[in-house]
Amino acid sequence: MAIFEVHGGRTLSGEITPQGAKNEALQIICACLLTPETVTLRNVPEIVDVIRMFELLEHMGAEVRKLAPGTFSVTARQIDLDYLSSENYRELGAKLRGSVMLIGPLLARFGIAYLPKPGGDKIGRRRLDTHFFGLQKLGAIFDYDLNENFFALRSKNGLKGCYMLLDEASVTGTANIIMASVLAKGTTTIYNAACEPYIQQLCRMLCRMGAKITGIASNLLTIEGVDSLGGTEHTMLPDMIEVGSFIGMAAMTRSELTIRDVSYDNLGIIPAQFARMGIHFEQRGDDIHIPRQEHYQIESFIDGSIMTIADAPWPGLTPDLLSVFLVVATQAKGSVLIHQKLFESRLFFVDKLIDMGAQIILCDPHRATVIGHDHQMQLRPTKMTSPDIRAGVALLIAAMSADGVSIIQNVEQIDRGYQHVAERLNALGAKIIRKER
Repeated sequence: MAIFEVHGGRTLSGEITPQGAKNEALQIICACLLTPETVTLRNVPEIVDVIRMFELLEHMGAEVRKLAPGTFSVTARQIDLDYLSSENYRELGAKLRGSVMLIGPLLARFGIAYLPKPGGDKIGRRRLDTHFFGLQKLGAIFDYDLNENFFALRSKNGLKGCYMLLDEASVTGTANIIMASVLAKGTTTIYNAACEPYIQQLCRMLCRMGAKITGIASNLLTIEGVDSLGGTEHTMLPDMIEVGSFIGMAAMTRSELTIRDVSYDNLGIIPAQFARMGIHFEQRGDDIHIPRQEHYQIESFIDGSIMTIADAPWPGLTPDLLSVFLVVATQAKGSVLIHQKLFESRLFFVDKLIDMGAQIILCDPHRATVIGHDHQMQLRPTKMTSPDIRAGVALLIAAMSADGVSIIQNVEQIDRGYQHVAERLNALGAKIIRKER
């Protein structure tokens, strides 16, 4: 197990470029199973979860080649379906939450899919009902072994298009259903579909492969099934969660930073929400420049009531950034209510921030009120453990702003979502020492 030794209180400066989007990459890699032809992927983040997904495909029989840093090709010409019921598949799949998106393409192309109950962050219940509801509507037969925590889906006569209204706008659920529908017979209509930029990217890639999808970027998708798909090339968007993390990091450490090539038009409401926190920035072409700020003040609502920042389906605020907003608020002027609607355990890391001197009231598993210090008092260094990817980076930001040396344990969680984060931040002036134990 590795730790970060974080020497806080240092000002950063310079330029940083976000990695490719983790959440997009996992969907896109799974979509490579829909064709026997080669798919070339660029701007791939070489993080733990992505490498695990590539390993899963290789064990299935796909050929994965690294062509250059961040560039891979995948050729899924022959897939070993027997491997899907092996103990090795159960073990690897259970380590990776994104493995759930394998079942849509496997079911579409081969008529059979198995899935161990996937792992990932421990941030509360993350149900799979939307995935299985959609696939069953397409004609899949679903079986679940409660004792083995193993899902099986089969399609005896092929998938058939239909109309469905999703019970929630699940991003991974929508991706799974789209990937299953593109090879189904007839027309599939998906209402209340997720429409995040990563879903849009998936749809556009599938269209280049020969799929017929209309309604892209809306919550109503219409998919005309085709007989087969071909190869293509695809470039990942920059990771919007990294972009948001760097904006928050600049504010907390009172640093001047430029974030390069952010794909600003695909950031949605994220910049506006940071502006409501009082954080100043400039859009320079496709870059974001954050000037040094000694203070930033949280806005109030028009009637004077306390600001609330909550997650919502796109184009609302992504839940993956709420941990960052919460940490940034600890040094703002003013107060804010952070409302995490989706996951019931994602705010439980705030006890670490309270230990560091932050003024936070955890109202319930979903809501926390933060009273900012306005940089009048620095956070205290402490020893803490990263509970999940996003909370881990939030704690890293807190440690970088603290007055002294903090220890963050279980940084493997951070590795799952952020590539070489210590080295990249050290190049800006941070002092983060990784130690293996």
